[in-house]
This record gives sequence, C-alpha cells and structure tokens, in this order.
Amino acid sequence: MEYAARITGIGSAFPKNRVTNDQLSQKMEALGAKTDDQWIRERTGIRERRFSDKNAPQEHNSSLAYKAADKALEMAGKTPDDVDQIICATCTPDTLIPSTACWIQHKMNARRAWAVDINAACSGFIYGLSMGEQYIKTGKVKLTLVVGSEVLSPFINFTDRNISILFGDGAGAAVVERTAPDASRRILSSHMLSDGSLWELFYIPAGGSKLEVTPERYHQNLNKMTMSGKEIFKVAVRTLTSFAKTALDENGMTISDLDWFIPHQANLRIIEAVAARLKLPMEKIIINVDRYGNTSAATVPTALDEGVRDGRVKKGDLVLLDAFGAGLTYGSILLRW
Repeated sequence: MEYAARITGIGSAFPKNRVTNDQLSQKMEALGAKTDDQWIRERTGIRERRFSDKNAPQEHNSSLAYKAADKALEMAGKTPDDVDQIICATCTPDTLIPSTACWIQHKMNARRAWAVDINAACSGFIYGLSMGEQYIKTGKVKLTLVVGSEVLSPFINFTDRNISILFGDGAGAAVVERTAPDASRRILSSHMLSDGSLWELFYIPAGGSKLEVTPERYHQNLNKMTMSGKEIFKVAVRTLTSFAKTALDENGMTISDLDWFIPHQANLRIIEAVAARLKLPMEKIIINVDRYGNTSAATVPTALDEGVRDGRVKKGDLVLLDAFGAGLTYGSILLRW
C-alpha cells in the first residue's frame, strides 16, 4: 500500500441528562418492572447513563456526532473543509433517509466530504475505522472522519429489566489521516468477522421494511431491543478474547506488549471475564461503562477519547480496540498512538 493511516484527533459528546440507577429503577417500577441500584451494579458495573431529550435538536444523534467530530477536528488541527469522507457507524439513525452521516456533513458544513452510514451495531466504530483506513491506504482519501454515534434510549423496553439497565446515548469521533507506510504511529492491523446465524441473540423485531411499526406492534414493544443476555455474555467473552489474540498474534506481539486495552463497554462483568482469560491487569483497561452504560458504536471511541484527554494514553502507546455487536459482528484494531 502507498500509505498507512493513523488517528490524529479524537472527541466525544454526551447528552446532559444523567440517569442514575435509582432514577432508572423508579421509572421501571412505574411500568411494573422491579430492580434497584445494587442489582444493576452487581450484574453490570453500571452506576449511571445519559439519555437524550428527543425534543432537543442539540441532542439528536447527528448533533451529538457533530459535537464529537468538532472536538476531534480541533485536536487534529483540522477544519471541516479538510474532511474528504465521513463514515458514521450507527444503528439508531436520526432518519432512515437521509443517512445520519449526511446530517453530520450538513451540520459541519463539510462541503468537500462524501458521507455514508454503516450498521454493525456495537462493532460499528471498529468497522468504520477499518473501512476508512482502506480508503486512505489506497490513496483515495487523505482525511476520513469516523463517527460512532447512538441514541438508544427510544429503543429501550423499560418493562424488561435485563436489557433496560444496560444502555445509554452518546457519540465518539476520530480523525484519521495519511501517514507513511513505515510510520511507527499508525493503525497496525484490523480484523473483522460476522455471524448472521446468531441474529436472534439481539435484534429489534419491527421498524424495518419487513415489519413496520403499527400501533399494535408499538404497544407490544416490538420496536424495542430484545436480547438473550446469557448467550450474548458467552459469545462476547469468547469473541473479544479471540479477536484480541488475533490482532496481537498477527503483529508478533503478546499481551505484555500492550499499553492499553479498550474493549466494547457492554458490561463490566464481560470486560472482567475477558481480562481474566487474557491474563491482562484491569489497570491496563480503559473503562467508562460505569458512567455511560453501553452506548453501542460510541463506546470504543468515547473510551479512547477519555484515555487520551486525561493523559493515560500517551504518544507511542500500543492500543488494542476490540468489539462485538448485534448481527453478530466482531472486530479488533491494533494501533500505535
């Protein structure tokens, strides 16, 4: 390849509304589902999450994405006019048509960019980053903006305590630029896989062209997320571990070479189980699920942003990004920051 790619800027954004476990428990109890702070923490490690105000335009999916992108561009020292391509990973778009990426492009006034959405659920940012890397490697693009942005709260069934406790809203964005193919600071490798046969483990029954949302289906919560929690847990632990090892093996590295591990923030218990299998100290893992919940495609970039901005992730650090999502989808990326 003529070029390599590296992340030069990272940013994140969240809604203002902080929802604690106690507040969530009250909402759920009013709908007939009982839970409490202790039950939630023991099973997930989550203390609170953010929910968007659907009546506030500044908290729409594309608006959160725009805020995150603006921060990433600022870190990279770039402007919207420098952006050639916008890839938005989301499964909760503002509208089915146009794409959320086009809404972001419009709000940014990124006049030179072409924009597209991808849906790989919680693996979306990994998929988007890998896709952007390929355009840069082949010389088609100089600067790609990769966004993972979700507003999941409208798709939560608050009568199901096994799923309603997990999710929150937020956005993360990365500026990805050309660099020399032998540069030390670059994306080293990316790895992806899907298994559509496991679709029933996590899906939304209604809302697509196959099954539209009617009043009856709405009242049956068929437009909400449904999940097989125990099965997802097993698959998540297995695939996160496997894809972490694959990335390290391909680059002739071991877990001891790693400075930081940033897995998908689905559940703290999943992260702990993966760390145990990898024999990786928890001190090397960047975690934000306790404060934001599972923000799907936004979890990896927001955690990376937090690590960079608070000084934990330093120039030259070896960082492993790792995710799994509905589909099912899986992926990892190894990079030198």
